Amino acid sequence: MCEVLEISLSTYYKYRNTVDPDYQDYLIIKKVFNTHKKTLGYRRMTDELRKTYGLIMNHKKVLRIMNKYGEQAKYIKDLKPNYMKKRFEEQAQLNHLKRNFNQAGWVTDITYLTLQRNGKRAYLSTIFDLETRNWISYKISYRNDNELVIDTLMEAIENSKEKDLNGLVLHSDQGFQYLSTEYKVICESNGIIISYSRKGNPLDNAVIESFHSILKKETLYNNHITSLDEYIQLVHEWMFYYNTYRPRLQKK
Repeated sequence: MCEVLEISLSTYYKYRNTVDPDYQDYLIIKKVFNTHKKTLGYRRMTDELRKTYGLIMNHKKVLRIMNKYGEQAKYIKDLKPNYMKKRFEEQAQLNHLKRNFNQAGWVTDITYLTLQRNGKRAYLSTIFDLETRNWISYKISYRNDNELVIDTLMEAIENSKEKDLNGLVLHSDQGFQYLSTEYKVICESNGIIISYSRKGNPLDNAVIESFHSILKKETLYNNHITSLDEYIQLVHEWMFYYNTYRPRLQKK
């Protein structure tokens, strides 16, 4: 893992069980960045932090944090050569589960919640525990972005605060949210080992794919739903039902 992330062993052990010291500053920077429609460079960001929040921060630090978490205007990102995409693919770590789902670990994915009658859509992000066969956390959003995945991950960590997460495998596909620097930093700082499906191999993450399929069969396909809000409410109710009352087949 250290080789993939290009860090030394000493750095890994130093930060394995600590929260990234830049994270709180990043949350403020991210809020300002989103407020201004993701158009601010580091110079205008530094000025805005001072004027709006009274936060005096060196422009070099602002630049470092924005680069670290990938907060750059889209037109700047588009100027980067194509080798960046290749680099992300090369950094994608091995599939640690190898389709063996009878082991401890978490799996995660995003699925569409699409209302067929009008095409309106929301997005469901879920983290599922292979050991208990229950979901650990889930979030629903009208936007499929990094924030949806990060919020789901942070809630899963909070819900598992009494559990030692060091060495826990968290498996996903290679969606851009799961390749983001923010996602990797949060996982690494909590000792979570990131695992990825191979491209074009949904069976590498079959458990969460099956879970989302069951959810849709028992909500959308089993009810006469007239609005997206009604569908979302039904999903909330079903998620509670799944973890508390829904009968399970016993493992053989």
